[in-house]
Amino acid sequence: MLTPKRLFSAVVLVLAVVAMFWLGGVAGGTSKAAQPTRADLAAGEPSFAPGYRLSLMRIVIPAGAKLAPHRHPGMQTARVISGRLKYRVLRGKVTVYRGPADGTEQVVRTIAAGHTAVIEPGQWIVEAPSAWHAGSNPGKKPTVILSSALLKANKPVSIPVKS
Repeated sequence: MLTPKRLFSAVVLVLAVVAMFWLGGVAGGTSKAAQPTRADLAAGEPSFAPGYRLSLMRIVIPAGAKLAPHRHPGMQTARVISGRLKYRVLRGKVTVYRGPADGTEQVVRTIAAGHTAVIEPGQWIVEAPSAWHAGSNPGKKPTVILSSALLKANKPVSIPVKS
């Protein structure tokens, strides 16, 4: 027999289960995967490059997260500080370097269109506007990247492209 006390307990239980799924409280529930973040650390519009914005950014890619295929409206450099970056070139080519950018840097590899490589901590790249690319974090810890860019001021930092 359904007593008021049992009815009340059943209603509370159903509401608790619904709330857990709705708020993402159950592992594998409806919660979204962590997304990459980009934070401007410093920026300005240099007088020697009218219409462009010079910036220093910190990009964090959570474990397992992906960067959709994109390009940049100008030149961007990126150095992996920690973690690993799985980097796929869709159009153009990108050279991977290691060491300081003072003329003593060493070429690690060149990634041509249609190829993928992993960029390790201490390695860096230079992305031209013609380089269409995508990336992901294949590791279990966040990938942290420091990036500097001279990009068109009236454009987004990343412009989506078809893969």
